[in-house]
Amino acid sequence: MDFRDQVVIVTGASSGIGRDAALRFAERGAVVIGVARREERLRELAEACRKHTPESGYLAGDLGDREFAERMVAEVVERHGRLDVLVNNAAMAKRKHVFDLSAEECERVMDVNFHSCVSTTLAAIPAMLVRGEGAIVNVSSFVGRVVPPREAVYAASKAAMNAFTEGLKLDLEGSGIHIGLVIPGPIDTEIWEKDEHPSSYSGVKYPTAVVTDAIFEVIEGRVDERVAPRRKPALLTARFLRLMFPRLLRFGMHRMDPVTPERIAEARERAAKRLRPGGAGGGLDAPGGRKG
Repeated sequence: MDFRDQVVIVTGASSGIGRDAALRFAERGAVVIGVARREERLRELAEACRKHTPESGYLAGDLGDREFAERMVAEVVERHGRLDVLVNNAAMAKRKHVFDLSAEECERVMDVNFHSCVSTTLAAIPAMLVRGEGAIVNVSSFVGRVVPPREAVYAASKAAMNAFTEGLKLDLEGSGIHIGLVIPGPIDTEIWEKDEHPSSYSGVKYPTAVVTDAIFEVIEGRVDERVAPRRKPALLTARFLRLMFPRLLRFGMHRMDPVTPERIAEARERAAKRLRPGGAGGGLDAPGGRKG
């Protein structure tokens, strides 16, 4: 497929999968707009892309902020007169046990990992619809299909993206806009370093190139969904167990990353303190009611 003169937005482009994808699009002639929060890294990315397509650039901001996400797409369309490809790749890690998780943290994860995808997609569709063509690729995670311990919120954000993409596929039928899903397995990116609790995963981590290859396969072949890497036995086995023997899968995961009795006792003690009158939770004064 010829990407010359096409305009491509890649979110989460400051590192990892997003950076690799942005560079590959530029090498193939696309005008690339990288989007993320870290401006210094985006500036370096834009310089590298401009060696191939001088009109490439970047927009720095928080995609978890709906106003920025929508404005970013509008600015790209206004500046370049078109938008051909949107790659929703921005995401933040949140590997944390539910005993330690706050509602505010959950909201932030959903804003960055899912709501940003919704905002950019809805903003991009009108420009693609008018031209009668375009492609949107949502980069999810295998965690959204098979949920490991301590990944409930991250997995929920990716599962929401999966369902959103499947629904869009039906709604966009006949519009000329192709929507596809890429589901990475364990990929060697800095997201592993951002986990608040170290991951128990000790297997192979694959290069970002396998995800970028999948992104191009989804666009060029109008593929609905692609797991990256494809046909990895461990991923196939995990998905089979999830569908056919979910209790066996959970047993294995608990063995791999157990919640110890000591951990539960500590969480129970903290919960009791919060529920006492005058505690951090304000205490309970009646069923369904709360002091303070």
